[in-house]
Amino acid sequence: MGDRALFDQISEIVRGSTPPRLGHPHLHVRHNGVKVWFGDPAPQREHYEAQIIPAALAPGAHHHAIEIGFHAEHPAEPDNQAALTHLLTTEPAWRADLGDDPQTGPFLGRTTWRRISETWPDTDLTGPDIPFEIGVRLVDYIRALEPHRKRV
Repeated sequence: MGDRALFDQISEIVRGSTPPRLGHPHLHVRHNGVKVWFGDPAPQREHYEAQIIPAALAPGAHHHAIEIGFHAEHPAEPDNQAALTHLLTTEPAWRADLGDDPQTGPFLGRTTWRRISETWPDTDLTGPDIPFEIGVRLVDYIRALEPHRKRV
């Protein structure tokens, strides 16, 4: 299941809504998702993503789910855990912006990766407002996490 046009629309919402102070967002659109990262133009192992995932990976889903959030996908699990641990040190700040929906821990479907993300079970992907809803929520993650993500 996928819809590149949906994720093209989401990418435009992200591009237009990301605060300039965070830098230029790089986007990669696929048939089943969009990745967003900052800094180096080459795709980064730490990025934000909205994607369609199988129901088996999302509690409460019967057909599919949308996952929205932050991913750390380094080859070495300790690097992914370090990225997550760093962000967890600022959890009260970003949790105030994102609420209780984001889950933290192992990536859905690949336990060596890490995530701060939420799932929307069985979302109707044909609704006229869904690109906006997904895009705005992805920007919520970018606004809340990106200022804390860089290690000094």
